[in-house]
Amino acid sequence: MNFIAMDFETANYQRHSACSLALVMVRNSQIVGEYYTLIQPETEFFWRNIQIHGIRPQDVVHAPKFPEVWQQIEQYYQENSLIVAHNAGFDTGVLTGCLEYYGLKQPHYLSLCTVKTSRKLYPEIANHKLNTMCELLDIPLNNHHDALEDSRACANILLHQEKKFGVEPLKKLVMMK
Repeated sequence: MNFIAMDFETANYQRHSACSLALVMVRNSQIVGEYYTLIQPETEFFWRNIQIHGIRPQDVVHAPKFPEVWQQIEQYYQENSLIVAHNAGFDTGVLTGCLEYYGLKQPHYLSLCTVKTSRKLYPEIANHKLNTMCELLDIPLNNHHDALEDSRACANILLHQEKKFGVEPLKKLVMMK
């Protein structure tokens, strides 16, 4: 499989408040690259979000704003690109929110949610949260809510599912964005 696993962390409840982003590049079912950046959101941080991911306003003072980040990553969001996230509705929503906020063109790409693949392939599990799936599949997740750690875990969940179940059941859950 070829795909990009994506994970955002946000400063608050607003979809355009991305404060970190990680991408993990997978080619021929092997992790071949990683991208991580803090992002300076043009909005306030909410204490609960800080409590979850540990990113504080002072951490992003010198970080790029989203348009600069988009220049670096836009190449990955093409019509035939598969972008994967655990709870993809959240992460694709943050991407869409950031692009809208800055008046940037929305890309069209293929999307796959590993929460949905996990629900389909492991219906007997009580919940399909990232940490639950990592524990079940023996995938390291040492710093949950660190965007790079979470995107690595997401990539490994999908790779594990591909190895165990093949690509056919996964293809049925791919959506166009």
